[in-house]
Amino acid sequence: MIQDISTLNPDKWIDNYADYLFNYAVVRVNDSDLAKDLVQETFFAGLKSAKNFEGKSTERTWLVSILKRKVIDYYRKINSKKGKAEVRMNFYEDGENEGNWIEERVPQSWDNASEKDIENEELKTQLDRCIDKLPEKYAMVFRMKTIQEFETEEICKELDITASNLWVIIHRARTQLRKCMEDNWFNN
Repeated sequence: MIQDISTLNPDKWIDNYADYLFNYAVVRVNDSDLAKDLVQETFFAGLKSAKNFEGKSTERTWLVSILKRKVIDYYRKINSKKGKAEVRMNFYEDGENEGNWIEERVPQSWDNASEKDIENEELKTQLDRCIDKLPEKYAMVFRMKTIQEFETEEICKELDITASNLWVIIHRARTQLRKCMEDNWFNN
């Protein structure tokens, strides 16, 4: 049963949810300007999809779920080849050689550490792929605890789970990551 759209109150979203959504986003992307943009995109997406609001959750929970997808989309974009290709770096300011490098093709200094850097980047890319294959909640908990180094209590409060549930999720995520890395990295 789809809830009547009049129960949503987009006129109050900024007053009621902007600060909460901004704080939610900024800890995940570590960039206040980007967090503001993601919150703005969330409100816009909420307006566009308001007719799909089913009332199964609160407005805030519904907006947070939209914001989560925006954050995930942001990380997918910057980690994809296409996303990297969109980032250009200026290498000459003026003159006949004026132009840009695509970031991933900027010449690097090739020393003994370069091969190790390439291997580390490939390992990171594979690990990101494996994390992306985890169930959404597992990936979120794993990133918050292991990568973003949130405190257990903070994660439990944010996701409304118990500490023992958090550790079960972490264990299952690590088990699945180990298998994925063994299948896709260590056995290649």
